Amino acid sequence: MAEQIAIAARRAFEASQLVAASERDVALASIREALTTARDEVLAANAKDMEAAKPLVEAGKLSASLLSRLDLGRPGKYDAMLQGITDVAALPLPTGVVTFAKELGPGLELHRVTCPVGVLLVIFEARPEVVVNIAALAIKSGNAAILKGGKESVNSTTVLSRIIAEALAKTSIPSTFVQSVSTRSEISALLAQDKYIDLVMPRGGNELVTSIKNQTKIAVMGHADGICAVYLDKTADEHKAIRVAVESKIDYMAACNAAETLLVHESLVSTLWPKVANALVAVGVSLRADAATLAALAGTPAAANATASTEEDYYTEFLGPIIAVKVVSGVNEAIEHINLHSSHHTDSIVTEDEASMSAWARGLDSANCFINASTRFADGTRYGLGTEVGISTGKTHARGPVGLDGLVIYKYVLRSTKDDGSVIADHEKGGKGYTHTDISREQAPF
Repeated sequence: MAEQIAIAARRAFEASQLVAASERDVALASIREALTTARDEVLAANAKDMEAAKPLVEAGKLSASLLSRLDLGRPGKYDAMLQGITDVAALPLPTGVVTFAKELGPGLELHRVTCPVGVLLVIFEARPEVVVNIAALAIKSGNAAILKGGKESVNSTTVLSRIIAEALAKTSIPSTFVQSVSTRSEISALLAQDKYIDLVMPRGGNELVTSIKNQTKIAVMGHADGICAVYLDKTADEHKAIRVAVESKIDYMAACNAAETLLVHESLVSTLWPKVANALVAVGVSLRADAATLAALAGTPAAANATASTEEDYYTEFLGPIIAVKVVSGVNEAIEHINLHSSHHTDSIVTEDEASMSAWARGLDSANCFINASTRFADGTRYGLGTEVGISTGKTHARGPVGLDGLVIYKYVLRSTKDDGSVIADHEKGGKGYTHTDISREQAPF
Protein backbone atom coordinates (compact mmCIF):
# COMPACT_ATOMS: atom_id res chain seq x y z
CA MET A 1 0.00 0.00 0.00
CA ALA A 2 2.73 2.48 0.98
CA GLU A 3 4.70 1.70 -2.15
CA GLN A 4 1.59 2.27 -4.28
CA ILE A 5 1.02 5.65 -2.64
CA ALA A 6 4.65 6.63 -3.21
CA ILE A 7 4.56 5.47 -6.83
CA ALA A 8 1.33 7.37 -7.45
CA ALA A 9 2.90 10.50 -6.01
CA ARG A 10 6.00 10.07 -8.19
CA ARG A 11 3.91 9.55 -11.33
CA ALA A 12 1.76 12.58 -10.48
CA PHE A 13 4.88 14.67 -9.97
CA GLU A 14 6.38 13.57 -13.27
CA ALA A 15 3.15 14.20 -15.18
CA SER A 16 2.73 17.64 -13.64
CA GLN A 17 6.12 18.81 -14.92
CA LEU A 18 4.75 18.71 -18.46
CA VAL A 19 1.70 20.80 -17.55
CA ALA A 20 1.86 24.58 -18.00
CA ALA A 21 2.94 26.19 -14.76
CA SER A 22 -0.04 28.55 -14.96
CA GLU A 23 -2.28 25.55 -14.28
CA ARG A 24 -0.97 25.46 -10.71
CA ASP A 25 -2.87 28.66 -9.91
CA VAL A 26 -5.98 27.19 -11.54
CA ALA A 27 -5.66 24.24 -9.19
CA LEU A 28 -5.28 26.52 -6.16
CA ALA A 29 -8.40 28.45 -7.13
CA SER A 30 -10.31 25.18 -7.45
CA ILE A 31 -9.18 24.08 -3.98
CA ARG A 32 -10.13 27.38 -2.38
CA GLU A 33 -13.58 27.27 -3.97
CA ALA A 34 -14.12 23.70 -2.80
CA LEU A 35 -13.02 24.46 0.77
CA THR A 36 -15.20 27.55 0.89
CA THR A 37 -18.22 25.49 -0.12
CA ALA A 38 -17.37 22.69 2.31
CA ARG A 39 -16.75 24.89 5.37
CA ASP A 40 -19.58 23.35 7.42
CA GLU A 41 -18.49 19.82 6.55
CA VAL A 42 -14.89 20.52 7.53
CA LEU A 43 -15.82 22.22 10.80
CA ALA A 44 -18.16 19.34 11.67
CA ALA A 45 -15.29 16.88 11.20
CA ASN A 46 -13.02 19.14 13.26
CA ALA A 47 -15.64 19.27 16.03
CA LYS A 48 -15.46 15.47 16.23
CA ASP A 49 -11.70 15.69 16.67
CA MET A 50 -12.08 18.34 19.34
CA GLU A 51 -14.69 16.28 21.18
CA ALA A 52 -12.46 13.22 21.15
CA ALA A 53 -9.40 15.22 22.24
CA LYS A 54 -10.86 17.02 25.27
CA PRO A 55 -11.04 13.89 27.50
CA LEU A 56 -7.41 13.15 26.58
CA VAL A 57 -6.42 16.62 27.76
CA GLU A 58 -8.34 16.14 31.01
CA ALA A 59 -6.59 12.79 31.52
CA GLY A 60 -3.19 14.33 30.85
CA LYS A 61 -2.64 12.28 27.68
CA LEU A 62 -2.74 15.31 25.35
CA SER A 63 -1.43 18.79 26.05
CA ALA A 64 -3.70 21.82 26.16
CA SER A 65 -1.43 23.46 23.57
CA LEU A 66 -2.12 20.65 21.08
CA LEU A 67 -5.85 21.03 21.69
CA SER A 68 -5.54 24.74 20.88
CA ARG A 69 -3.66 23.98 17.67
CA LEU A 70 -6.30 21.44 16.68
CA ASP A 71 -9.25 23.87 16.72
CA LEU A 72 -10.26 25.04 13.22
CA GLY A 73 -13.30 26.74 14.70
CA ARG A 74 -11.30 29.39 16.51
CA PRO A 75 -12.44 32.84 15.25
CA GLY A 76 -10.73 33.73 11.98
CA LYS A 77 -8.75 30.51 11.65
CA TYR A 78 -10.71 28.98 8.77
CA ASP A 79 -10.70 32.25 6.85
CA ALA A 80 -6.97 32.58 7.46
CA MET A 81 -6.50 29.08 6.02
CA LEU A 82 -8.40 30.09 2.88
CA GLN A 83 -6.51 33.37 2.64
CA GLY A 84 -3.27 31.41 2.74
CA ILE A 85 -4.24 29.71 -0.52
CA THR A 86 -4.93 33.08 -2.14
CA ASP A 87 -1.65 34.51 -0.84
CA VAL A 88 0.36 31.58 -2.21
CA ALA A 89 -1.37 31.83 -5.60
CA ALA A 90 -0.44 35.52 -5.79
CA LEU A 91 3.26 34.83 -5.31
CA PRO A 92 5.65 34.56 -8.27
CA LEU A 93 6.47 31.05 -9.44
CA PRO A 94 9.60 29.85 -7.65
CA THR A 95 10.50 27.46 -10.48
CA GLY A 96 12.10 28.26 -13.82
CA VAL A 97 14.16 31.07 -12.29
CA VAL A 98 17.71 31.40 -13.66
CA THR A 99 20.14 31.92 -10.79
CA PHE A 100 23.41 31.52 -12.69
CA ALA A 101 24.25 31.92 -16.39
CA LYS A 102 27.56 31.70 -18.24
CA GLU A 103 28.86 31.22 -21.72
CA LEU A 104 31.39 28.42 -21.38
CA GLY A 105 32.60 29.06 -24.89
CA PRO A 106 31.25 30.26 -28.25
CA GLY A 107 27.88 28.60 -28.84
CA LEU A 108 27.79 26.86 -25.44
CA GLU A 109 25.64 28.29 -22.63
CA LEU A 110 25.08 27.04 -19.08
CA HIS A 111 22.08 28.03 -16.96
CA ARG A 112 21.24 27.06 -13.38
CA VAL A 113 17.46 26.94 -13.12
CA THR A 114 15.23 26.43 -10.09
CA CYS A 115 13.02 23.33 -10.11
CA PRO A 116 10.85 21.35 -7.66
CA VAL A 117 12.43 18.96 -5.17
CA GLY A 118 10.07 16.15 -6.26
CA VAL A 119 7.91 14.15 -3.84
CA LEU A 120 7.58 15.42 -0.27
CA LEU A 121 6.52 13.36 2.74
CA VAL A 122 5.27 15.79 5.41
CA ILE A 123 4.49 14.52 8.91
CA PHE A 124 2.90 16.91 11.38
CA GLU A 125 1.06 17.00 14.69
CA ALA A 126 -2.38 18.42 15.47
CA ARG A 127 -2.90 21.47 13.22
CA PRO A 128 -5.26 20.24 10.47
CA GLU A 129 -4.90 23.48 8.48
CA VAL A 130 -1.36 22.34 7.72
CA VAL A 131 -2.92 20.00 5.14
CA VAL A 132 -4.14 23.03 3.21
CA ASN A 133 -0.99 25.09 3.80
CA ILE A 134 1.26 22.35 2.48
CA ALA A 135 -1.03 21.47 -0.41
CA ALA A 136 -0.97 25.09 -1.56
CA LEU A 137 2.81 25.38 -1.28
CA ALA A 138 3.40 22.00 -2.90
CA ILE A 139 1.17 22.77 -5.86
CA LYS A 140 2.60 26.25 -6.45
CA SER A 141 6.19 24.95 -6.21
CA GLY A 142 5.47 21.90 -8.38
CA ASN A 143 6.10 19.27 -5.69
CA ALA A 144 3.85 16.28 -5.09
CA ALA A 145 3.08 15.71 -1.41
CA ILE A 146 2.11 12.86 0.89
CA LEU A 147 0.74 14.11 4.21
CA LYS A 148 0.37 12.48 7.61
CA GLY A 149 -1.31 14.40 10.41
CA GLY A 150 -1.55 13.42 14.05
CA LYS A 151 -4.14 10.87 15.06
CA GLU A 152 -5.92 13.55 17.07
CA SER A 153 -6.81 15.36 13.80
CA VAL A 154 -7.76 12.32 11.72
CA ASN A 155 -11.34 13.39 10.96
CA SER A 156 -10.31 16.88 9.93
CA THR A 157 -7.35 15.84 7.80
CA THR A 158 -9.29 13.05 6.09
CA VAL A 159 -12.04 15.43 4.98
CA LEU A 160 -9.61 18.17 3.93
CA SER A 161 -7.52 15.71 1.90
CA ARG A 162 -10.59 14.33 0.15
CA ILE A 163 -11.83 17.80 -0.77
CA ILE A 164 -8.40 18.75 -2.14
CA ALA A 165 -8.21 15.57 -4.25
CA GLU A 166 -11.71 16.18 -5.63
CA ALA A 167 -10.80 19.78 -6.49
CA LEU A 168 -7.59 18.68 -8.24
CA ALA A 169 -9.55 16.13 -10.28
CA LYS A 170 -11.28 19.07 -11.97
CA THR A 171 -7.95 20.50 -13.14
CA SER A 172 -4.98 19.37 -15.21
CA ILE A 173 -2.98 18.60 -12.05
CA PRO A 174 -3.33 14.89 -11.13
CA SER A 175 -5.66 14.17 -8.21
CA THR A 176 -2.90 12.08 -6.60
CA PHE A 177 -0.58 15.09 -6.52
CA VAL A 178 -1.58 15.59 -2.86
CA GLN A 179 -2.37 12.46 -0.84
CA SER A 180 -2.73 11.70 2.84
CA VAL A 181 -2.24 8.66 5.06
CA SER A 182 -3.62 8.12 8.54
CA THR A 183 -1.70 5.36 10.32
CA ARG A 184 1.74 5.08 11.87
CA SER A 185 2.42 1.83 10.04
CA GLU A 186 1.94 3.60 6.71
CA ILE A 187 4.55 6.17 7.72
CA SER A 188 7.06 3.48 8.63
CA ALA A 189 6.55 1.90 5.23
CA LEU A 190 6.73 5.23 3.38
CA LEU A 191 10.03 6.06 5.07
CA ALA A 192 11.49 3.09 3.21
CA GLN A 193 10.40 4.44 -0.19
CA ASP A 194 13.58 6.33 -0.96
CA LYS A 195 13.24 5.37 -4.62
CA TYR A 196 10.13 7.55 -4.97
CA ILE A 197 10.20 10.09 -2.12
CA ASP A 198 12.79 12.87 -2.18
CA LEU A 199 12.40 14.77 1.09
CA VAL A 200 10.81 14.09 4.47
CA MET A 201 9.61 17.08 6.47
CA PRO A 202 8.60 16.23 10.06
CA ARG A 203 6.84 19.13 11.77
CA GLY A 204 6.82 18.55 15.50
CA GLY A 205 9.02 18.11 18.55
CA ASN A 206 12.58 16.84 18.71
CA GLU A 207 11.37 13.36 19.56
CA LEU A 208 9.43 13.13 16.30
CA VAL A 209 12.24 14.59 14.19
CA THR A 210 14.87 12.30 15.74
CA SER A 211 12.65 9.27 15.30
CA ILE A 212 12.10 10.04 11.61
CA LYS A 213 15.81 10.60 10.97
CA ASN A 214 16.58 7.22 12.54
CA GLN A 215 14.07 5.40 10.34
CA THR A 216 14.90 6.59 6.84
CA LYS A 217 17.60 7.04 4.21
CA ILE A 218 15.58 9.87 2.65
CA ALA A 219 16.83 13.41 3.29
CA VAL A 220 15.07 15.00 6.30
CA MET A 221 14.34 18.69 6.84
CA GLY A 222 13.45 18.99 10.53
CA HIS A 223 10.89 21.35 12.02
CA ALA A 224 11.55 20.88 15.72
CA ASP A 225 10.90 22.53 19.07
CA GLY A 226 10.66 26.27 19.62
CA ILE A 227 12.75 27.10 22.67
CA CYS A 228 12.86 30.83 21.96
CA ALA A 229 14.45 33.56 24.06
CA VAL A 230 14.18 37.31 24.59
CA TYR A 231 17.28 39.09 25.89
CA LEU A 232 17.02 42.48 27.61
CA ASP A 233 20.37 44.17 26.95
CA LYS A 234 21.86 46.86 29.19
CA THR A 235 20.50 49.70 27.01
CA ALA A 236 17.01 48.22 26.63
CA ASP A 237 14.22 50.79 26.52
CA GLU A 238 11.66 50.08 29.25
CA HIS A 239 8.58 50.44 27.05
CA LYS A 240 10.07 48.30 24.28
CA ALA A 241 11.24 45.66 26.74
CA ILE A 242 7.82 45.21 28.30
CA ARG A 243 5.98 45.16 24.95
CA VAL A 244 8.36 42.70 23.31
CA ALA A 245 8.77 40.38 26.31
CA VAL A 246 5.05 40.21 27.10
CA GLU A 247 3.80 39.67 23.57
CA SER A 248 6.55 37.17 22.76
CA LYS A 249 5.29 35.09 25.68
CA ILE A 250 1.50 35.47 25.72
CA ASP A 251 0.28 36.26 22.19
CA TYR A 252 -0.16 32.54 21.44
CA MET A 253 1.60 30.40 24.01
CA ALA A 254 1.03 27.14 22.12
CA ALA A 255 3.04 28.41 19.14
CA CYS A 256 6.59 27.30 18.45
CA ASN A 257 7.69 30.95 18.19
CA ALA A 258 6.48 31.90 21.69
CA ALA A 259 9.24 32.93 24.09
CA GLU A 260 10.19 30.36 26.73
CA THR A 261 13.29 32.05 28.17
CA LEU A 262 13.97 35.62 29.27
CA LEU A 263 17.58 36.72 29.73
CA VAL A 264 18.28 39.92 31.69
CA HIS A 265 21.47 42.00 31.70
CA GLU A 266 22.93 42.13 35.19
CA SER A 267 22.68 45.93 35.30
CA LEU A 268 18.88 45.73 34.92
CA VAL A 269 18.13 43.24 37.70
CA SER A 270 17.01 45.82 40.25
CA THR A 271 15.60 48.38 37.78
CA LEU A 272 13.93 47.18 34.60
CA TRP A 273 13.55 43.51 35.48
CA PRO A 274 10.94 43.89 38.27
CA LYS A 275 8.79 46.02 35.95
CA VAL A 276 8.93 43.40 33.20
CA ALA A 277 8.25 40.66 35.77
CA ASN A 278 5.17 42.48 37.10
CA ALA A 279 3.88 42.96 33.56
CA LEU A 280 4.27 39.24 32.83
CA VAL A 281 2.65 38.13 36.07
CA ALA A 282 -0.22 40.58 35.52
CA VAL A 283 -1.20 38.60 32.42
CA GLY A 284 -0.97 35.23 34.14
CA VAL A 285 2.63 34.15 33.49
CA SER A 286 4.58 32.25 36.15
CA LEU A 287 8.30 32.90 36.48
CA ARG A 288 11.04 30.30 36.92
CA ALA A 289 13.88 32.59 37.97
CA ASP A 290 17.54 32.11 38.84
CA ALA A 291 18.85 33.32 42.22
CA ALA A 292 19.62 36.91 41.18
CA THR A 293 16.36 37.62 39.36
CA LEU A 294 14.31 35.83 42.02
CA ALA A 295 15.87 37.85 44.86
CA ALA A 296 15.19 41.10 42.99
CA LEU A 297 11.44 40.42 43.10
CA ALA A 298 11.19 40.45 46.90
CA GLY A 299 8.34 42.74 47.92
CA THR A 300 6.96 43.10 44.39
CA PRO A 301 3.60 41.81 43.09
CA ALA A 302 5.50 39.35 40.89
CA ALA A 303 7.10 37.57 43.85
CA ALA A 304 4.02 35.41 44.49
CA ASN A 305 4.27 33.93 41.00
CA ALA A 306 8.03 33.34 40.95
CA THR A 307 9.92 30.21 41.95
CA ALA A 308 13.52 29.07 41.67
CA SER A 309 14.52 27.77 38.25
CA THR A 310 16.41 24.59 37.45
CA GLU A 311 18.87 24.02 34.64
CA GLU A 312 16.24 21.90 32.90
CA ASP A 313 13.91 24.92 32.68
CA TYR A 314 16.26 26.56 30.17
CA TYR A 315 15.93 23.55 27.85
CA THR A 316 12.13 23.41 28.14
CA GLU A 317 9.44 24.38 25.64
CA PHE A 318 6.66 25.17 28.10
CA LEU A 319 3.97 26.01 25.50
CA GLY A 320 2.04 27.65 28.33
CA PRO A 321 2.12 30.47 30.91
CA ILE A 322 5.61 29.79 32.26
CA ILE A 323 8.88 31.49 31.36
CA ALA A 324 12.41 30.73 32.57
CA VAL A 325 14.50 33.76 33.59
CA LYS A 326 18.26 34.15 33.98
CA VAL A 327 20.72 37.00 34.49
CA VAL A 328 23.68 37.35 32.09
CA SER A 329 26.70 39.65 32.06
CA GLY A 330 26.19 40.92 28.53
CA VAL A 331 25.32 40.15 24.93
CA ASN A 332 28.14 37.63 24.52
CA GLU A 333 26.95 35.55 27.46
CA ALA A 334 23.35 35.81 26.22
CA ILE A 335 24.41 34.49 22.82
CA GLU A 336 26.43 31.70 24.45
CA HIS A 337 23.46 30.68 26.62
CA ILE A 338 21.04 30.62 23.69
CA ASN A 339 23.40 28.75 21.38
CA LEU A 340 23.77 26.09 24.08
CA HIS A 341 20.18 25.83 25.34
CA SER A 342 17.84 26.85 22.52
CA SER A 343 16.42 24.97 19.55
CA HIS A 344 17.90 27.58 17.16
CA HIS A 345 14.40 28.72 16.19
CA THR A 346 13.81 32.42 17.02
CA ASP A 347 15.47 34.74 19.53
CA SER A 348 15.13 38.49 20.08
CA ILE A 349 17.29 41.18 21.69
CA VAL A 350 15.91 44.43 23.13
CA THR A 351 18.66 47.03 22.92
CA GLU A 352 19.54 50.54 21.75
CA ASP A 353 23.21 49.67 21.24
CA GLU A 354 24.35 49.15 17.65
CA ALA A 355 27.31 47.02 18.70
CA SER A 356 25.00 44.66 20.59
CA MET A 357 22.68 44.48 17.57
CA SER A 358 25.60 43.57 15.32
CA ALA A 359 26.92 40.94 17.73
CA TRP A 360 23.43 39.43 18.00
CA ALA A 361 22.96 39.14 14.25
CA ARG A 362 26.43 37.67 13.72
CA GLY A 363 26.86 35.46 16.77
CA LEU A 364 23.44 33.94 17.30
CA ASP A 365 23.16 30.47 15.77
CA SER A 366 19.40 30.67 15.20
CA ALA A 367 17.24 30.62 12.09
CA ASN A 368 15.56 33.90 13.09
CA CYS A 369 17.55 36.66 14.83
CA PHE A 370 15.32 39.58 15.87
CA ILE A 371 16.14 43.04 17.19
CA ASN A 372 13.56 44.95 19.26
CA ALA A 373 10.76 42.78 17.87
CA SER A 374 8.46 40.06 19.16
CA THR A 375 9.49 36.47 18.48
CA ARG A 376 5.94 35.92 17.18
CA PHE A 377 6.93 37.52 13.86
CA ALA A 378 8.68 34.26 12.90
CA ASP A 379 6.01 32.99 10.56
CA GLY A 380 5.74 32.36 6.83
CA THR A 381 2.58 34.42 6.43
CA ARG A 382 4.01 37.36 8.35
CA TYR A 383 7.20 37.14 6.28
CA GLY A 384 5.13 37.44 3.11
CA LEU A 385 5.76 33.84 2.05
CA GLY A 386 2.02 33.17 1.68
CA THR A 387 2.14 30.39 4.26
CA GLU A 388 4.73 27.85 5.39
CA VAL A 389 5.37 24.14 5.65
CA GLY A 390 6.97 24.85 9.01
CA ILE A 391 10.03 26.52 10.47
CA SER A 392 13.23 24.65 9.81
CA THR A 393 15.83 24.78 12.56
CA GLY A 394 18.39 22.86 10.52
CA LYS A 395 21.20 24.17 8.35
CA THR A 396 20.74 22.49 5.00
CA HIS A 397 18.73 23.60 1.99
CA ALA A 398 16.25 25.86 3.82
CA ARG A 399 16.12 27.57 7.21
CA GLY A 400 13.50 29.50 9.13
CA PRO A 401 9.93 29.66 7.75
CA VAL A 402 9.87 27.30 4.77
CA GLY A 403 7.74 28.74 1.99
CA LEU A 404 7.99 28.37 -1.76
CA ASP A 405 11.71 29.13 -1.97
CA GLY A 406 12.41 26.36 0.54
CA LEU A 407 10.63 23.82 -1.65
CA VAL A 408 12.76 24.26 -4.76
CA ILE A 409 16.20 23.07 -5.71
CA TYR A 410 17.94 23.62 -9.04
CA LYS A 411 19.29 21.89 -12.10
CA TYR A 412 22.01 22.87 -14.56
CA VAL A 413 20.92 23.16 -18.20
CA LEU A 414 23.69 23.18 -20.78
CA ARG A 415 22.77 24.06 -24.37
CA SER A 416 24.92 24.13 -27.47
CA THR A 417 23.82 26.25 -30.42
CA LYS A 418 26.71 25.17 -32.66
CA ASP A 419 25.80 23.56 -35.98
CA ASP A 420 27.84 20.46 -35.14
CA GLY A 421 27.13 20.40 -31.38
CA SER A 422 29.75 20.81 -28.67
CA VAL A 423 32.33 18.36 -27.38
CA ILE A 424 35.12 18.64 -24.83
CA ALA A 425 37.73 18.66 -27.57
CA ASP A 426 36.42 22.06 -28.72
CA HIS A 427 37.73 23.57 -25.47
CA GLU A 428 40.38 21.17 -24.16
CA LYS A 429 43.05 18.88 -25.64
CA GLY A 430 44.29 21.59 -27.97
CA GLY A 431 40.91 23.33 -28.30
CA LYS A 432 40.19 27.01 -27.77
CA GLY A 433 39.67 26.87 -24.00
CA TYR A 434 36.76 28.32 -22.03
CA THR A 435 35.53 31.90 -21.93
CA HIS A 436 33.40 31.63 -18.74
CA THR A 437 31.63 34.88 -19.58
CA ASP A 438 28.58 35.98 -17.60
CA ILE A 439 25.42 36.22 -19.71
CA SER A 440 21.88 37.42 -19.04
CA ARG A 441 19.80 35.55 -16.47
CA GLU A 442 16.59 37.03 -17.74
CA GLN A 443 15.25 33.87 -19.31
CA ALA A 444 16.15 30.21 -19.55
CA PRO A 445 16.82 29.05 -23.13
CA PHE A 446 13.81 26.68 -23.35
